[in-house]
Amino acid sequence: VQLQASGGGLVRAGGSLRLSCSVSTRSAYDTIWCRQAPGKEREFVAAFPWRGDRPRYADSVKGRFTVSRNSAKDTVWLQMNSLKPEDTAVYYCAAKTDSRPVYQMSNYDYWGQGTLVTVSS
Repeated sequence: VQLQASGGGLVRAGGSLRLSCSVSTRSAYDTIWCRQAPGKEREFVAAFPWRGDRPRYADSVKGRFTVSRNSAKDTVWLQMNSLKPEDTAVYYCAAKTDSRPVYQMSNYDYWGQGTLVTVSS
């Protein structure tokens, strides 16, 4: 499984960005978005299960971020609205193809390279 994250950049507070995660696999996969701010640990942002449960979001982004997938099921997007300076981080997408719980970062085996989002005040 290979992942490629893109779409990061510099945006002013209140602005929007859409991150893309291209996933190359023939298997069904769950997807997670995480972020790591300078000097902080990586944290969960959003998860998009292959089937079943609805997407889930961290409380800090709920109502502002939306995760979705294209019909070909080879791209997962993270739409980020009303961005805040505290959203500044490197954003990573990851995938897993097994049945371990979807919403736990440690269960993900395949990670993209990360894309930097900088939100200025």
